[in-house]
Amino acid sequence: MTHPSQSRTRRMQDLTVDEHILTLPLVWGDAEDERTIDVFAAVVTRDGGEDLPYLVFLQGGPGHEAPRPFHSPSTPAWMDAALAHYRLVLLDQRGTGRSTPVGDRDLARGAEAVAEHLTHLRADAIVRDCEAIREHLGAETWSVLGQSFGGFTTLAYLSTDAASLEHVYITGGLSTVDRTPDEVYALCYDKMRAASEAYYRRFPEHRERMRALVALANAGGLVLPDGEVVSRSRLRSIGSALGTNDGWQTLWALLELDPASNAFRHDLAAAMPYDARNPLYYVFHESSYASGHATRWSAERTEPADFAADPTLFTGEHIRREWAESVPGLKPWRDVADILAEHEWPRVYDAEAIAASGASGAAAVYVNDVYVPLEFSMETAALMPGVTTWVTSEHEHNGLRSGPVLERLIDLAHGRRVR
Repeated sequence: MTHPSQSRTRRMQDLTVDEHILTLPLVWGDAEDERTIDVFAAVVTRDGGEDLPYLVFLQGGPGHEAPRPFHSPSTPAWMDAALAHYRLVLLDQRGTGRSTPVGDRDLARGAEAVAEHLTHLRADAIVRDCEAIREHLGAETWSVLGQSFGGFTTLAYLSTDAASLEHVYITGGLSTVDRTPDEVYALCYDKMRAASEAYYRRFPEHRERMRALVALANAGGLVLPDGEVVSRSRLRSIGSALGTNDGWQTLWALLELDPASNAFRHDLAAAMPYDARNPLYYVFHESSYASGHATRWSAERTEPADFAADPTLFTGEHIRREWAESVPGLKPWRDVADILAEHEWPRVYDAEAIAASGASGAAAVYVNDVYVPLEFSMETAALMPGVTTWVTSEHEHNGLRSGPVLERLIDLAHGRRVR
């Protein structure tokens, strides 16, 4: 099917960037719904690579746009590995970046209308967008690199359109396909407990500093530059940094600062996940684990007793409803978030189809991943014997950014010896 499109080409040193904007249905599969959105993709080719196959990158999130290529060596570093083997397709997933972005201006339509719109931005719809772009580029097949939520979307791809995929590369993105959000967030609390205790073993003095900060937050004494009065639960979310390779450094540097200083207030604001720039990440995040379920603020409901009792235990991507009351940039999204929390999300993964897909490729599974737990990742990996798993403690959830991770996966997928 042909869709309206716009294209232009840019040159960046030794890179050619072909930009494409396709106008696509908001609601795939409903011919009576005439609403459309724009979907943006940039095809990046290094000089000499004009005949290479395509690799589409699916970004983590949900709610974030794809990275932008700027120069060679490329930023981020993994692009160099990708461009040595592929023409790279950087997709702004629907609702993000230049793909008809979701933002505060949409709220004028009312919470019900916005929430209904957001129900059409899930992984299964992103797959349909990918298929439209693949056909637009004239590619019979292509490969996919899925980071975190992008890996979840790759599983949705294998559930419906596996024949379009030559190889799949997944980094920290082997989601469970049949467990509940409650099971996922409960296990993620276990991961954060272990990460918290490991951090305090290295820096025991920081436990008392964290305890003092919690007391300050409880008294309303932590106020950010935007006016947010930081709650105890928001303060604890700085632990999300422990899910990245160098995040402990961010945490250490923050806890060394004087809480009354400008530096602390600004660095604390930067360290906490979920902000006004990407509200979709907040209102939509729990839905990524909801294949056939409503979430009903799952992370909040599944908080273990020891986390409630010990406020020095850090949290990760555990969202709290109260943030829609206390975070200035999230307050306008409170009603939308409440509606989506009660939404019964349809199934997005098909375990039988994934098992029958014949998928070929490689996946990095991080032993200490605090966002996508090892145990559930290995359950999903068992459905895909043709996808070689590299189970490693060398990296945390953001290991892809180190560069060598993708090169290793490409070697594994193609049967090349890896030391």
